[in-house]
Amino acid sequence: MPHTGFGASLSSPKVDVAIDTGNHFLNHTLDGFLKIGSVAVARTAAEETYTAVSQGSISQHKFEQSLKKMCKEGVYWGSIAGVYVGMDYGVERIRGTRDWKNALIGGVLTGALISVVSSNKRDKIVKDAITGGAVATAAEFINYLT
Repeated sequence: MPHTGFGASLSSPKVDVAIDTGNHFLNHTLDGFLKIGSVAVARTAAEETYTAVSQGSISQHKFEQSLKKMCKEGVYWGSIAGVYVGMDYGVERIRGTRDWKNALIGGVLTGALISVVSSNKRDKIVKDAITGGAVATAAEFINYLT
C-alpha cells in the first residue's frame, strides 16, 4: 500500500561541500573554511536582523554595513577554521594515526599562529595556544560521544 510522509532530524545537521582540488590537505582546509565561514555569516546575519528589528527600521547604510560585517566575520572565522583543519590533517598525516592528540596539537598550533599574526606578546600567545588546544580537544571529545 503506497504512502507518503516527511521525516527530518534536528539532532545531526550535516553539510557537505564537494570541492576537489586534487590535494587532500587543501580539500580539508577549504571544506573547513567554507563550513565555519558560513556559520559565522549566519550568526552575524541573525545578530544584525535582531538589531534591525529592535530598532524598528533599517537604512541603506546600515544594510551595507551589515553585509560588510557578515563578509568580514565569515572570512575571519573561516580562515581560523581552515588553518585548524589543515593543522589537524597535517598532524594526522605526520603521526600516522587519528586520535584526540591530533586535535590537541592542531588546536595549540592554530591558537599560537592566530595570536602571533595578531601581534600579541609572548604571554598572550601561550594562553591562546592553550585555549586553542583545549577547545579543539573538547570538540574532538564531543565528536566521540556522537
